[in-house]
Amino acid sequence: MSNAPVLVLGAHGSTGRQVLTRLRDAGRPVRPASRGTDIPFDWNDDTTWEPALAGTERVYLMLPHELPLRPDFVPRALAAGVRRLVLLSSRAVEEMGDDRLLEAERMVRDSEAEWTVVRADWFNQNFDEGVFRRAVLDGTLAIPLGECRQTFVDTDDIAAVAVAALTEEGHAGGTYEVTGPEALSFADALAVIGRATGLPQAFHGDEDTYRTRQLAEGRPADAVEHEIGAYTSLAALGDARPSDTVRRVTGRHPKTFATYVREAAASGAWAHSREARPS
Repeated sequence: MSNAPVLVLGAHGSTGRQVLTRLRDAGRPVRPASRGTDIPFDWNDDTTWEPALAGTERVYLMLPHELPLRPDFVPRALAAGVRRLVLLSSRAVEEMGDDRLLEAERMVRDSEAEWTVVRADWFNQNFDEGVFRRAVLDGTLAIPLGECRQTFVDTDDIAAVAVAALTEEGHAGGTYEVTGPEALSFADALAVIGRATGLPQAFHGDEDTYRTRQLAEGRPADAVEHEIGAYTSLAALGDARPSDTVRRVTGRHPKTFATYVREAAASGAWAHSREARPS
């Protein structure tokens, strides 16, 4: 591998931070890029692209939530000298009709770069720093998936696979399904959190509760119905099955959900909620 820095887009995100840490720990030159870094990068301002890309050969490509990959980004990255792209995508994008990520995958695959697509399942960290954190603190979460089991995966394991694809040979042209080591329903996952924190947790897996809560937050009805349709398609697949990708690519076993929860609770991720909850 050359001494050219690895460009890490989304450097302040859940996986981007972990990718940066792993590359630095391995002694690899890195260039973190986001709107707040020394070399800023903004998807909505393409004048920031070339300075961030200049002198790099490998890019960790993570798109912000709901933002599509601009059609001109990959050609401009290759023109700047980039030769390897590792794209963070999501499990079951076809079934859920995620056109945004499917199109991003297509653009990466159709390029002349060495590419790897990392399709990750639900992040463990959604529960302590992401989209489900508020629900955990409030003690109730609604996702219309019923008892369908998911293979929650730790962002550090996702990052380990991504870093292998960025720095090692033999991963070009691969699409990696990255999961945790077990399949749990959302109710199961919340029960683990409840036991570790002492905070009561309730799960509602029906469409009506999800719809009611999302509309109460002022979200557009058509967006809510689209999400319900995507969740229905995901549930129709049945229980997710753990893959061996983390072990096969990195040589280590992925972190269990219980281990993640124990570590997050010990760090105080949910501790202040005891004071915030009414008596």
